Amino acid sequence: MAPRGENNIVVVPNMKLEKVFCMKGGNGEGSYANNSQAQARHARSMLHLLKETLDGVQLTSPDVPFTVVDLGCSSGSNTIFTIETIIKHMSKRYEEAGFKPPEFSAFFSDLPSNDFNTLFQLLPPIADPGVSMEEYLAAKGHRSYFAAAVPGSFYKRLFPRRSINLFHSAFSLHWLSQVPDCVVDKQSTAYNEGRVFIQGANEGTASAYKKQFQTDLSGFLRSRAQEMMSGGSMFLVCLGRTSVDPTDQGGAGLLFGTHFQDAWNDLVLEGLITSEKRDNFNIPVYAPSIQDFKEVVEANGSFTINKLEVFKGGSPLVVNQPDDEAEVGRALANSCRTVAGVLVDAHIGEELSKELFLRVERKGTSHAKEVLEQIQFFHIVASLSFA
Repeated sequence: MAPRGENNIVVVPNMKLEKVFCMKGGNGEGSYANNSQAQARHARSMLHLLKETLDGVQLTSPDVPFTVVDLGCSSGSNTIFTIETIIKHMSKRYEEAGFKPPEFSAFFSDLPSNDFNTLFQLLPPIADPGVSMEEYLAAKGHRSYFAAAVPGSFYKRLFPRRSINLFHSAFSLHWLSQVPDCVVDKQSTAYNEGRVFIQGANEGTASAYKKQFQTDLSGFLRSRAQEMMSGGSMFLVCLGRTSVDPTDQGGAGLLFGTHFQDAWNDLVLEGLITSEKRDNFNIPVYAPSIQDFKEVVEANGSFTINKLEVFKGGSPLVVNQPDDEAEVGRALANSCRTVAGVLVDAHIGEELSKELFLRVERKGTSHAKEVLEQIQFFHIVASLSFA
C-alpha cells in the first residue's frame, strides 16, 4: 500500500507513477473518451504523414501475421480509428503488390491503470474468418484483426525480439516516466518552487526536465530497436515546441502554466493546502524541440529519420460554441482534468481536486477569448525506419 501523507491523502512516489497514471477513464464529462475530439482532429490532419510512413514499411510474407502496436492508446475511440486506418492501408499495399493480405494482429498498449475495459467495449466484433479482405473493406461494423491489450510502460521492453512490424504512438511521448527528483527537492538548485510545471521555471528545473526526457526517449528507442522486425517503421507524434527555450513550452505551457497554475496558488492563499504541498506537485510533461528529439534519435543510432517536423495541431479544447464563455471555461477545466486529474486526485484528494478544477473553470470563463486564441498545440512528427 502506498504511504499516506497529510489529511490521509495517498502519497504517490515517482517510482509508482506508472502504476497510477492514466487518462481519465469511463464515459463521464471529464473522461478522455469525451474530451479527445481535439486529438482526433489533430490525428486526422496528419493522416497523409502516417500513410507516407506506411508506404515505407517492408511487406513480409503473407503467411506471417502482420503486427501493429499503438503505444499510449488510452481509452477512447481514436486508437481504434488509427489501427483500422493502418490495417486498411497495409491490406491495400499487399493487394497492389499481387499478394493476399496476411492476418493482422493489433496490440493496444498503455500503463496498467489505463481503462482498457472502456476501450475494448468500443471494439467492433471480429469479422468471420471466412470473409475475404475485399468483403471486409466493403463492409462496416466489423474488424479484420486480432486485438489484445499489453499493459506496461513503453519506456521499457513490452514485446519479444523481432516481433513487431509497425509501432504507432500519438500524443504520449511528451509524458515523462517521472518528475525528476531534484525538481521537488528543496535543497536542489532545480527545485521548482512556486510552480507546478516547467513553464517559466529556472534553468536548473529546465535542465532536469530535459535530461529526464532524453533518458526516457533513449529507453523507448532502445526497447523498440529490440522488438521491431527488420524493415519495420515507427510513426511518432508528441507535443513539441517552436522555441529554443525549454521553459517556453508553448501550448502545454499555457495549459498548465497559467490558469491551472493560478488555481493551485488560490488553494494555497485560501489555506486549503500548504505551499509545500503545491510545490511537491509537478506535471511530468516535456514538449521537446526538433533538436531535442533529433539528438536522442541520432545518439541511439538504430533508426533512420525519414521525416522529422513540427506540425501545428491547433487548440486542445473541445468547444462547440466559441462565444459561450462558460463552455470555454468548462472545456479548459475538462482538458486539464482529463490528462492530469488522476495525478491531482492522488496528490490532494478528490474533494480538493474538485475545488481546484472548479477554479480552473472560473478562470477559463473569465478569460475565454484569450484561452481560445492562445492555447494552441504544436506537435513533433517523426517517421523512423529500422534497418
